[in-house]
Amino acid sequence: MTYEPAPPLSMFVEYLWWLRDQPSHARERILASGTQELVINLHEDSFEIGSADDEACVRRFSGAMVSGAYSRYFVIDTRAHASLIGVHFKPGGSWPVLGTPPGELADTHVDLSVLWGIKARELREQLGTARTTEERFRLLEAALLARLSQPCCRSAVVPAALRHLMRGDMNVGRVASELGLSRRRLIELFTTEVGTTPKLFARIQRFQTALALAGGSTWTWAEIALQAGYCDQSHLIRDFVTFSGFAPTILVANLGPQLKENHVTQPTG
Repeated sequence: MTYEPAPPLSMFVEYLWWLRDQPSHARERILASGTQELVINLHEDSFEIGSADDEACVRRFSGAMVSGAYSRYFVIDTRAHASLIGVHFKPGGSWPVLGTPPGELADTHVDLSVLWGIKARELREQLGTARTTEERFRLLEAALLARLSQPCCRSAVVPAALRHLMRGDMNVGRVASELGLSRRRLIELFTTEVGTTPKLFARIQRFQTALALAGGSTWTWAEIALQAGYCDQSHLIRDFVTFSGFAPTILVANLGPQLKENHVTQPTG
């Protein structure tokens, strides 16, 4: 279940979501998306996260955590699915709410208490005692709105750069020139405010475009590669492996309609 917040929060947050599930599989991979997520486990006060580099090495976090913008996939224990609520931020939208530049949270998770102090624990307790999903969404939205009063030094050019990159423009130098910046300065601002370099963000969006095409068309992989902006099928395959750990056909086979966006079943063995 999802909920779209009203302005001004909608400028920064794509949607709030709630999930209750008992999947038969034990773990899921979370694909690279170029965005940040705030997630609260209402069932247990913990999360277990594995990395793409070493999936067996699990890091433990509290039941309220933030996921930074990842350049690869990571792995989550599906036992947390008993009751989850979260915030899906727009690219570059988390800083005014979380109070920390996304560049400082790239490729990592952090307990929400590190950013919000005791307010993080209080929010989780309030959400846990709420009687309905609608009430939880209202409480979470109010907590996010309360954080918007904090000052934030965001630049005006990063939203414009995001629009260029999400339209498929992979030429960072050209984007920088159109915005009146040097390439180096655009990379510096963008990385601070989004959590990835512009080039990496564009690659992740191209991967996401190809994945969406694969799930909703009968095109061949070569046709999907061309439509998504890849040089060829081999180029597409390399990005699929980088951002999901799977070859394209295996990734699509492990996607399921019951899974949350950007979640894919983790194979056993």
